[in-house]
Amino acid sequence: MTTPYPFTAVVGQDDLRLALLLNAVSPRVGGVLVRGEKGTAKSTAVRALSALLPEIDVVPGCRFSCDPSAPDPACPDGPHENGSGVARPARMVELPVGASEDRLVGALDIERALSEGVKAFEPGLLAEAHRGILYVDEVNLLHDHLVDLLLDAAAMGASYVEREGVSVRHAARFLLVGTMNPEEGELRPQLLDRFGLTVEVAASRDPETRAEVVRRRLAYEDDPVAFAARWADEEAAVRQRIVAARRLLPQVRLGDGALRQIAATCAAFEVDGMRADIVMARTATALAAWAGRTEVLAEDVRQAALLALPHRRRRSPFDAPGLDEDKLDETLREFAGPEDDDPGPDGGPGGGGGQPAPDDGSGPQYGENSESSEGDRTDGNDGNDGNDGTPRTSSGAGAGEQAAVRASEPFRARVLRVPGIGEGAAGRRSRARTEHGRTIGARRPRGALTKLHLAATVRAAAPHQRARGRTGPGLLLRRDDLRQAVREGHESNLVLFVVDASGSMAARQRMSAVKGAVLSLLLDAYQRRDKVGLVTFRGSGAEVALPPTSSVDAAAARLESLPTGGRTPLAAGLLKAHDVLRVERLRDPARRALLVVVTDGRATGGPEPVALAGRAARLLAAEGVASVVVDCESGPVRLGLAGRLAQDLGGAAVTPDELRADAIAGLVREVRGDRRAA
Repeated sequence: MTTPYPFTAVVGQDDLRLALLLNAVSPRVGGVLVRGEKGTAKSTAVRALSALLPEIDVVPGCRFSCDPSAPDPACPDGPHENGSGVARPARMVELPVGASEDRLVGALDIERALSEGVKAFEPGLLAEAHRGILYVDEVNLLHDHLVDLLLDAAAMGASYVEREGVSVRHAARFLLVGTMNPEEGELRPQLLDRFGLTVEVAASRDPETRAEVVRRRLAYEDDPVAFAARWADEEAAVRQRIVAARRLLPQVRLGDGALRQIAATCAAFEVDGMRADIVMARTATALAAWAGRTEVLAEDVRQAALLALPHRRRRSPFDAPGLDEDKLDETLREFAGPEDDDPGPDGGPGGGGGQPAPDDGSGPQYGENSESSEGDRTDGNDGNDGNDGTPRTSSGAGAGEQAAVRASEPFRARVLRVPGIGEGAAGRRSRARTEHGRTIGARRPRGALTKLHLAATVRAAAPHQRARGRTGPGLLLRRDDLRQAVREGHESNLVLFVVDASGSMAARQRMSAVKGAVLSLLLDAYQRRDKVGLVTFRGSGAEVALPPTSSVDAAAARLESLPTGGRTPLAAGLLKAHDVLRVERLRDPARRALLVVVTDGRATGGPEPVALAGRAARLLAAEGVASVVVDCESGPVRLGLAGRLAQDLGGAAVTPDELRADAIAGLVREVRGDRRAA
């Protein structure tokens, strides 16, 4: 077994360490979401936490980790008698992003249930994580159906497996910890709110700190056992402090003054619902216990707000999480009682300053792969200002380039779908054969049976009952009788935007409206769990402004900073899109693409630019790419060039106004005609 990296040897990341330790002290805080760039010790710190958790007592032989002092009366392995248990370490269970539903909740043997009348149940990861930690790396990439199951279990503290009238229930209370890189896409709001705390992590830019990261990492890799032994005393000290804080926690008093500050802070930052108030109260109480106090102070409330509120105040997917600390301090001062001290900008414990925590040896912490990621960052700015109205140039742009303009206010967009039926990753855009959705038929199972079609199974078995010698009321089943339900739901797609940034699109009001329309489609793509990509063309060629990614935020940022000007190399933009789609088909053959071309249809530059653009469009159509053209042509004289482009692509042309969900019904047609749907 590999020796884990010690928690106390991690360099830096004070907020991350504090958030994890507070959940170890009080699991009711509700877990931690760790956001940050790659190589910042996110996974290392989470995996190291499990070694610090106190042991738990479990019923001997129970696969569901029942507490012997209060066993679950509905435990599938029960009933259990109250009595002594056996101690074992608290588990940290990892949920892979690509896990199946059966792996998460457990598998019920339908064949034995129907033929023998027994509940043969194999527990899943939720059962393993009960009374421990459930860790999801890259939680933002988790499939929607798994997210739904996690939400249900987190809300009810139990997992239910239902299959054609046969059900199993078991307790599933766990500490949910997730890590994610925001560049790879954001998290669904429903799951985001389920995390009690959130922290942002980044690699240090201090050379001495970075050198210490490398020094410790090399020492660990050379001899993990010896390295862990050097930190054993510090690990033991933190473990003992967690135990002491847990014992003190019931004695901590949350006074009316602190409670008033918590309520005022949540109201001031306009967070939705009451979960934030409850989480802040639990976090502030845990902070006091961690500091060895029995009274919650203003500094605890401040630090609790910094950990519990940033991810809850996002008003749209394109808003960055964060908290205005000046506003926070002002609110705390306004609602402070006479006994409260001014929290000040450094008033919080842990990463926020204030009362120093006792030396637990955790000191500077290790960053698992702290090389600078500046070259990989997506910050929506290519180094040009773009907000001061001054012209700027970049490679490929000709004279007359104009600075970027801001997008108009986004609106709720109509749904553009890829026709036909796919088999891609679950999502919310186009029709697809999925494991979830409405049942449309039955087939013989391929491998293990997961979704039984009961009626089809009975029909298959019924003609053979006499030959099989059935004498009683039961149904005699064989493996060949079983039928798997065929279900139809929705899939996510790759939405590739090809945006005309040439001089013909450069009018400020016009480009602002165009960007607003694309931003609205990006918001729709976020809600439907799509991947997105962005190709732009202007001047002498086209470029991939953003390769296909799950980060809709990154696409919005690139769009916002997009300047305009120069000629209109429409063919180059379409051919670049063709290259991007060809590569993506090799990477993910099951994910179908939707091409959204945003242009006025003009083509300039080079010999026969219009004819060349037509040939490029027909190439895409011949390969079956579903397309829609957003016709941005304006003015009293309209040439209809975008409409001709849509015909060559085999798709439809719509205006930005026709993209609105509240437009007259029927204005937005299917992205391709019925002849291609067939």
